[in-house]
Amino acid sequence: MTDHIHDPATPENTTKKKHGVVVGVDGSKRALAAAIWALREAKRINAPLTMVSAYTLPIFPSVAVDAATGGHEDSALAQSCRQILEATQAELGQTDVEIRTAVELGDPGSVLVDYSYDAELLVAGPRGRGGFLGLLVGSVSRGLPAQAKCPVVLVPRGAEESRADTDAPVVVASDGSHQGRVAMLRAAEETQRRSSSCRLRVVSAMAPVSSAVEWLPSTVDERAMFDELRDKVNAGVAWLQSHFPDLKIESEVVDGVPVDAIVAESESARLTVVGTRGLGGFTGALLGSTSQGIAAHARGPVMIVPYAEDPRLEDRDEYGPMIDQDPVL
Repeated sequence: MTDHIHDPATPENTTKKKHGVVVGVDGSKRALAAAIWALREAKRINAPLTMVSAYTLPIFPSVAVDAATGGHEDSALAQSCRQILEATQAELGQTDVEIRTAVELGDPGSVLVDYSYDAELLVAGPRGRGGFLGLLVGSVSRGLPAQAKCPVVLVPRGAEESRADTDAPVVVASDGSHQGRVAMLRAAEETQRRSSSCRLRVVSAMAPVSSAVEWLPSTVDERAMFDELRDKVNAGVAWLQSHFPDLKIESEVVDGVPVDAIVAESESARLTVVGTRGLGGFTGALLGSTSQGIAAHARGPVMIVPYAEDPRLEDRDEYGPMIDQDPVL
């Protein structure tokens, strides 16, 4: 086992995706669940697993701090992190996956974001221990999806093994935004990686208009709006199918609040995929607060996919109507 202080700016870190699957470890059971899931994913994509533990030094009230005392504190915290990594690796057991470990001095969220620049995937638990070793506290895991440069997977405790070898689908939340389409593409790739029998389920939700927006006239035809949304989702599925012709894709438009709808889907999904940001208005399924709500309450692993340009987006308009775009993306 080795540990080091990571510097993403150094030349040695320019190798593409050198960290493979990165998982934050803080000694909690939630972090262990995330590590178990991350190990399986690393094996699936034939990548190394990099386990990272981070710590920060306490801020002393006195201006005059004994340098020797500070150094001892630093050493003790670093050693605690090493012990946590060793214990976690022992829990993972024997594997042919290359496992790397790293102890970092710094803000846990910033450390993981730094690693995300050169990672295939970043994995964490929704919540963790807090304190100096509080690598995965709620505020950190909520901030990671917004700042990470690779997809982030949050794994609730108890979800690390469930549905891994079942016929449960990969579910993707669709709202018609550019971010949502990128999430659909990634979800399709994730489905293909799992097995030939795994299917992709595309879900879009529309909250009841009459209860959500009281100032709309009573003549608003909610059924017509629902049917229009369904037509647009079907067009999006046709576009996705053109890029993944052998993939089994199903879709559904449901009545209900997007967070509630996708959280319910997560209960029976192998993986739930969302974008980092989506549309406003009635179909705003993937706005920051909503994707955070899905991640916080999901009952299975949730992948949050950051937006990135993809040439496959260019032919979407050839497949029919699209959901109106938010002018400020």
